[in-house]
Amino acid sequence: MDETAVLMTRATELTTSFESFFEAEAARLFRALRLVTGSAYDAEELMQEAFVRLWERWDRVHSMEDPAGYLYRTAMNLHRSAGRRALRSAKRVLHPAPADDPVVAAEARDALVRWLTGLTPRQREAVVLTQLAGFDIDRAAAAMRVKTGTVHVLLSQARASLRDLTGEAP
Repeated sequence: MDETAVLMTRATELTTSFESFFEAEAARLFRALRLVTGSAYDAEELMQEAFVRLWERWDRVHSMEDPAGYLYRTAMNLHRSAGRRALRSAKRVLHPAPADDPVVAAEARDALVRWLTGLTPRQREAVVLTQLAGFDIDRAAAAMRVKTGTVHVLLSQARASLRDLTGEAP
């Protein structure tokens, strides 16, 4: 094969692998960002920007040990860089899927919203990454660019906030 054909084949492989990666991660990243930002619009914007940035670097990112971790770190960095989003996230309302009993679902949603909006942005990120996106502590720490101990502290603070909200003993 000549050099042009090799380059075309490589470009096709990279495009295919990015498309597969996008299909595997897009919905999960959107849900995580939706919880962090409290806004479907902001989550969609952040998700698109994060994927664009990954695509621009896909030739390097696809061979990383954890491209999904890099994607989440990129998205969280984009979120942190937009300070105004943190203020808006406290004012937005989450709309989880409806449950069988709309009253119970509304009460649960209200409690979740009050709890999440009462957390600091960093605590909220730690909760979303570890509890809702399924990241382990090390992966969440890498995505947040903090030490694992910091994630433990943020989660502990978030749990204490939940205990205060529900009135449960530690």
